[in-house]
Amino acid sequence: MSNDALIARLRDQVGKDAVLTDVDVLAGYSRDMMPLAPSGKPVAVVLPSDVEGVQATVRACAEAKVPIVPRGAGSGLSGAANAVDGCVVLVLTKLDKIVEIDEGNRLAVVQPGVVNLDLRNAVQQHGLFYPPDPSSYDWCTIGGNLSTNAGGLCCVKYGVTTDSVLGLEVVLADGSLLKTGRRTVKGVAGYDLARLFVGSEGTLGVITQATVALKPLPQAPATLVAGFNTTEAAGEAVARVVREGLVPSLLEIMDASSIKASETYLNTDLGAGSDCRALLLAQSDAGGEVARRELAVLEQICNDCGADLAYATEDLEEGKMLLQARRVVLTALETYGVWLTDDVCVPRTRIAELISGCERISEEVGLRIAVVGHAGDGNMHPTIVYQPDDPDEFARAHKAFDAILDVGLSLGGTVTGEHGIGKIKREWLAREIGPVGLRVHRQIKQALDPDNLFNPGSMFSLA
Repeated sequence: MSNDALIARLRDQVGKDAVLTDVDVLAGYSRDMMPLAPSGKPVAVVLPSDVEGVQATVRACAEAKVPIVPRGAGSGLSGAANAVDGCVVLVLTKLDKIVEIDEGNRLAVVQPGVVNLDLRNAVQQHGLFYPPDPSSYDWCTIGGNLSTNAGGLCCVKYGVTTDSVLGLEVVLADGSLLKTGRRTVKGVAGYDLARLFVGSEGTLGVITQATVALKPLPQAPATLVAGFNTTEAAGEAVARVVREGLVPSLLEIMDASSIKASETYLNTDLGAGSDCRALLLAQSDAGGEVARRELAVLEQICNDCGADLAYATEDLEEGKMLLQARRVVLTALETYGVWLTDDVCVPRTRIAELISGCERISEEVGLRIAVVGHAGDGNMHPTIVYQPDDPDEFARAHKAFDAILDVGLSLGGTVTGEHGIGKIKREWLAREIGPVGLRVHRQIKQALDPDNLFNPGSMFSLA
């Protein structure tokens, strides 16, 4: 089947307006937010509005031997949604219905195009809470969150996306619809196929619906900020929190470079002082006296570890102001140039070593590197700043990106905590999981997608 014949069939079966071929439009859908990842030129962009449209697209592309790259909002940071030459980009944003909110069983059924924040707001009206909260939660979609197993600031207490998934509906490579999982609290019938597809980055099938677990709406958070004159002291505080079994709803860390960028951008003083090398931000959503006790213990730990500043507040606006310094870091760094954010996760006792390693890499490549991250689970985001019109700086930024991954692995960590492998970390996945792990990945891919239809070349190669 020629490309023209494929496009004609897609327009007939999915709808004329749902199949886009304009060159500028194709370019706009060809890549996500990761500048280092390669991207190709698709032959068409298809935006179905229902699961039948997804199935028709998959069947048509399978017959034409044309690869499919599933895509959500494009907020990803690994190149997982980047087009390959000659593919069809299958965009799921029009499947945007919240099908059901079941208050009694604390679950929701949603389509992949639902924006994360919209789901949060909808279930909040029922006194419920959807925990996964990526930084792009105001525009990223549930489908993209599922495909990359996204995390966020609340992971320390509530886990990543897969921890909220009960079941999925997935269109397979032959166009059939697989229904996985359950609506019950418990269930161990057969393989856990839902978890197999979560984090598979569109390489095994197209997720068209998810059943997700909800939590009771937490109490308004109380907030703590603590400043340290060494990263080692901040790292020891994090280790103490873990050892003593505390589980705050949020525990974030900022290094000196990120603190300075945020203070400059917000035109405010966080009160940490000029000698502050690391800032911890913590929250408790337990409410009332329980939250006060939790923050009191956190504050004592920080003081015992040598904090120059340790301050707790139950004032919501003050807490939002303190947390804003963490949330605006990437925007603040844009005043210095274009940012390239990495995503490594290390044992929580080794966070300080990772930050020190990033400081060394920064000196070696001559570029600004700011480190922020989810200290509660060890997921760090070293962010490299460079000038995009300077080829030498771009090359040094790429070198720094890889050097950070190397440090993360050397500390017993993983090359991605929540952004995924995509098309930028394929060789690093192979290095992390080893030849046997890579063989098993390829065998699963071959079993479910024998013609390599879905997102070829992402995560790993077939040979």
